[in-house]
Amino acid sequence: MARAQLAGAVRVARWADAALGPGRDGATADGKATLSAATAERAAADLGLSADQICADWDTARLAGLVEVHGDRARPGWRLRAWDRDDSAVLRGWVALFDAWSLACPEPDGHEPAAVAEVVSAMPQVLSLLQLSAGPVPVEQLLDLLQQRVTELRTERCEVAYEPGTGRPAGAPVPAAPAPADAPLAPLLDWALGALAAVGALTYGSGQATLTPLGSWAVWVKLEQICVAAQSPAGNIEQSAEDMLRGCAQLRPNAARAEYRAWLAARPVGSAVTELVAAARGDDALLRGLAFEALRVVGAPAEPDVRAVVDEPVLRPYALLWLAEHDGVDPEDAHEVLTREEATWLWVDTAAAVADHGEAPMLVRHLESAVQPTVPQLLDEVRAVGHPRTVQVLVALAAAHPDPALAKAVRRAAFQVHTGG
Repeated sequence: MARAQLAGAVRVARWADAALGPGRDGATADGKATLSAATAERAAADLGLSADQICADWDTARLAGLVEVHGDRARPGWRLRAWDRDDSAVLRGWVALFDAWSLACPEPDGHEPAAVAEVVSAMPQVLSLLQLSAGPVPVEQLLDLLQQRVTELRTERCEVAYEPGTGRPAGAPVPAAPAPADAPLAPLLDWALGALAAVGALTYGSGQATLTPLGSWAVWVKLEQICVAAQSPAGNIEQSAEDMLRGCAQLRPNAARAEYRAWLAARPVGSAVTELVAAARGDDALLRGLAFEALRVVGAPAEPDVRAVVDEPVLRPYALLWLAEHDGVDPEDAHEVLTREEATWLWVDTAAAVADHGEAPMLVRHLESAVQPTVPQLLDEVRAVGHPRTVQVLVALAAAHPDPALAKAVRRAAFQVHTGG
């Protein structure tokens, strides 16, 4: 259903990818995301459609994340690149359109902006009723619910008068402005239901509305996200990415993943991914590893951001492993995508995390995970890889290892790195 709903948008997005690439004419004439008239006519001629249909499909493609517009240039979004191989990209594209229903079908003229905003804010409750009803619901019943919810929103907007001399008792609410309160809601409900029908979330006609299977799924997912966010196991849901990751450091893997899911459910995926990548760039190697574990929970939407950091030496091994697993490589075999140097760098980075946050026996056991068959070979390659924490890792390993001869060799290697020998 999502593929069918977005078929026109995909067609225009693919045309733009082929016809509006680097070095060709721009997609827009005003530096905004509106398709220029000349470009719309070109697309209409190439695709055998009307210019109006092209513009409508273009707007849908933008809202669904199939194209991104930067100034007068258009480029394909990650969802278009993943369209044929990733069903989750398709569903997320449709959910993005569903979330933007009020932009996909702008409200008719002549309505107070405040009243329109109230209706948009109240529609999640209307959709929840439709989802729980699991069948047709009369528009009159939806209108009653909308009026109740709008009244609640206006009550919540009331402010408490703190200044003396206002003529109201202390703590008395200030009535909301009467203009939008008098606005009729029936035409706005008709617009909202028509807009949601246009994006494929419901069917609307004969005085009743019914969620489509796709719309019912989307509303259920959003209700589930609210429940997940409300059940944050470790209470880190309102923390920054870095603080949340620190809070997850002592959790078992399953509990940590539950915490990641709750934290992600409470914020837009784009900003969440940006925060996680920023945390991974920090000095704490433990947070780096945990950030990429959280990005594994994000899944496909994190792919563009992960690919963008492949050339950053600090993040490259983590990003390559993430991408390999995302492409279907077994996690146990994913390390094969790393070069020897990258694997050694990752070994040192992980050892730094263990040295900072783990126990001595854990650091000793970490020796077994090295790709080098002997300790002398490991030390030679660790020295060559140039990790900034090499000296500290080797000193900690020498202090923790029970074998005096091996500890001495490791200390010697640490001294040589420290002195540049």
